[in-house]
Amino acid sequence: MAKALLRGTIFRSATFCFKYPQLSQSSSFRRMSTDKASSEAAKPGGDTIFGKIIRKEIPANIIYEDEKCLAFHDVAPQAPIHFLVIPKKPIDMLSSATDDDAPLLGHLMNAARKVAADQKLEDGYRVVINNGKNGCQSVYHIHIHVMGGRQMSWPPG
Repeated sequence: MAKALLRGTIFRSATFCFKYPQLSQSSSFRRMSTDKASSEAAKPGGDTIFGKIIRKEIPANIIYEDEKCLAFHDVAPQAPIHFLVIPKKPIDMLSSATDDDAPLLGHLMNAARKVAADQKLEDGYRVVINNGKNGCQSVYHIHIHVMGGRQMSWPPG
């Protein structure tokens, strides 16, 4: 129930698919259009779903946690293995980070590496940080997407 609720209200907007069903037949187009809709509706500032996950107010499949960050599986995976790494400190997006945040940003990347190894992504993986509306950021709490378990294509979008 929680995953379905999160997918429908926070991470994905199905409005586009209902308005234009003839254009939304392919799953890749549907993902792209709903990601765009979600990012256009998202605004920086305030509490986010990630803050609620950090405080354990809503469930998540947490696969790593330390004093500075946590990692959990994405509720709408775009690859066989797709997890997010988020800092416990609220930073809304990469472009809002300061030089003082550099150690934390490095820590997030290192945590992503550790979790990727734990998830057996030895053949490789993609690391993505979306930034702002044009970067398709749908939750304004910086997060690293790590996706693997299949051959990724290029360009990504």
